[in-house]
Amino acid sequence: MADIQKKLQTDIEKYQQLQKDYQKVVSQRQQLDGQLNENTLVKEEFARLEEGANVYKMIGPVLVKQSIPEAKQNVQKRIDYITGELKRHEASIKDFEKKQETCRESLAKYQQQLQQAQVKAAAKS
Repeated sequence: MADIQKKLQTDIEKYQQLQKDYQKVVSQRQQLDGQLNENTLVKEEFARLEEGANVYKMIGPVLVKQSIPEAKQNVQKRIDYITGELKRHEASIKDFEKKQETCRESLAKYQQQLQQAQVKAAAKS
């Protein structure tokens, strides 16, 4: 019975760590979603610019004039990068969900074994 309790405790700790890691990845994904929305809005604003408009890029405390095609290209590169990161995070989230499900099944199995052992121990008393 002590062996089952030890395995159960180990699995509980493993499950708790999986939950922490899962929450971290979900939080990062939400942050990426926000960044993607911001960059998409910037891209839409660039589409509305009139010919000959000035675009500035902030570098530290200084605004530096930037060409519109270069600015559009930079924003598109950011959107592409963020989209790739979102796909990577989605895969991580699915992986964590599978691991959590496996761990939950293992916990249920150990709990059932522990209950059976306790019933047998009580019956012997």
